[in-house]
Order: sequence, then C-alpha cells, then structure tokens
Amino acid sequence: MSTIAVREDEVEFSAIRAQGAGGQNVNKVSSAVHLRFDIASSSLPEHIKQRLLALSDSRISKDGVVVIKAQQTRSQEQNRADALLRLQALIDSVAVTAKARRATKPTYGSQKRRLEKKTRHGSIKALRGKVSD
Repeated sequence: MSTIAVREDEVEFSAIRAQGAGGQNVNKVSSAVHLRFDIASSSLPEHIKQRLLALSDSRISKDGVVVIKAQQTRSQEQNRADALLRLQALIDSVAVTAKARRATKPTYGSQKRRLEKKTRHGSIKALRGKVSD
C-alpha cells in the first residue's frame, strides 16, 4: 500500500500558547501548533479530496480546511511533527478503499445448527411456565 505524502508547502503552521497546566513557562512560550490544510487547493488526488470532504470529522471545517491542534510536548518542533503525523493518518484513513462485499448464502450445516438451537431454546422457555400440582 502506497501512502499519499502531504507536501509541506501546502500546510500552514501557526504557533500558539498551549492550554492547561505548565507553570510560568506556559504563559511565555508559544509551543503549541495549529496546522491548517486546505483540502480543495491541495495536490491530493480528486477521489481522496472527495472522501476527506465527505468525512464527518470535527477537525474539518465547513470550508474544507483541516485544523489540527498539537500541544502534547513542550517543544514546538515535536508538536509540528505530531500535527503532520495526525494529518497523514487522517489522509491515509480515507485512502484505503473498502473491499466490495459479495452476498453469500448460509451453508446447509449452519442453517441446521441455527434451527436446532432455536428448538432447544424454545423448549427451555416452555419450561418456565407455572408449576401445576
């Protein structure tokens, strides 16, 4: 399976301050990263673009822009790499086509086992009635 690589010149990064606990460092260092990727103007194949836009993912805006926020680490470079990996995983998830399902009939043995199980279960339930003296 070949993965479709995302060109880095199509991705826009912006550094922002991370949320949450972190002491004084979190207030003065912009280590979190916002990744923005416009699906329509990208160089992805057309069928991949259509599948991405059809996804009901909260990271994809109505305008067709993927927005990923990465703030796991204290390093801006590591957060950039993490955001790119997550974007690549999103694109790879739609690149895989599902195998077409072919309808099959149940085998004779499986039909027979199913009916025997139904009969056995029905007889157990029939014994659950009132006890008569």
